[in-house]
Amino acid sequence: MSAIKCIGILTSGGDAPGMNAAIRSVTRSAIYNGLAVKGIYRGYKGLISGEIVDFRTENVSNIIQRGGTILKTARSLEFKTPEGKKQAYDKLCEFGIDALVSIGGDGTLKGAREFAQEFDFPIVGLPGTIDNDLFGTDVTIGYDTALNTIVQCVDKIRDTATSHDRLFFIEVMGRDAGFLALNGAIASGAEAAIIPEISMQKDQLAEMIETGFRKSKNSSIVIVAESEITGGAIGVAERVKKEYPQFDVRVSILGHLQRGGSPTAQDRILATRMGICAIDALLDDQRNVMMGIQNDEIVYVPFSKAIKNDKPINPVLLDTLRISSI
Repeated sequence: MSAIKCIGILTSGGDAPGMNAAIRSVTRSAIYNGLAVKGIYRGYKGLISGEIVDFRTENVSNIIQRGGTILKTARSLEFKTPEGKKQAYDKLCEFGIDALVSIGGDGTLKGAREFAQEFDFPIVGLPGTIDNDLFGTDVTIGYDTALNTIVQCVDKIRDTATSHDRLFFIEVMGRDAGFLALNGAIASGAEAAIIPEISMQKDQLAEMIETGFRKSKNSSIVIVAESEITGGAIGVAERVKKEYPQFDVRVSILGHLQRGGSPTAQDRILATRMGICAIDALLDDQRNVMMGIQNDEIVYVPFSKAIKNDKPINPVLLDTLRISSI
């Protein structure tokens, strides 16, 4: 029988739509199982400073549809130090918290893993990031909403691109992962995606412009993943201006638009399922694991695997974009 009586919840790193649905689910599942719940504001930074309050079911009422995170989020350099981790542990003991649910991306889980190992403390992670770059889960919380936002934006930009016979390079988030760019390109009918997993060579860019923009279409849209490898939309556009000055090139950087907004049904359901399973995992004495979803089944993924392994791009999707954009 688990000795856990009280759990803490925090969100850390970049916000993602669906985080509130996850907070709601974790809170209510814990209460359902007879546990006390404490909300920790501003991530690991708030844990160190003691921004911790009691959470009841009414604290999470009417939040499932809201973007962002009611617990706020912040990055904490102090938590990376031994002194900062010790302060965080002391606060957990002071507030009677026996286990932690951390919601966030790669950096959040790295911090959780190091802390859990150092202090032998039970932590379960939920993959909350629009980048979809965590290994061991088919999708992350927030990814579907961000993807839908990208498609809506590209649909609007296409109206202008078509009206002016322009070549648009649209930059999307994803850090060093091309999932948003590739699937965003397929869903929006873009001509190409430039992603860090497959750096685009000059001849490929030339082929895209020749076959796509010049011969058969009066406008073209290319989705570019933000990355030092791709050079971003501005870098790619500057190259095209020099090498193909005949084209009217424009750049649009979607930026933080992609992080906001009400979560889709898919993200709300995913976050709710993962939140309930996070409490089940803790009560089963699981620790140092991230909740993942594979083939519509919730799975436990060790932090070490989720963080260390690169999540691969499905090559079938590359062919899907290439064939469908002819």
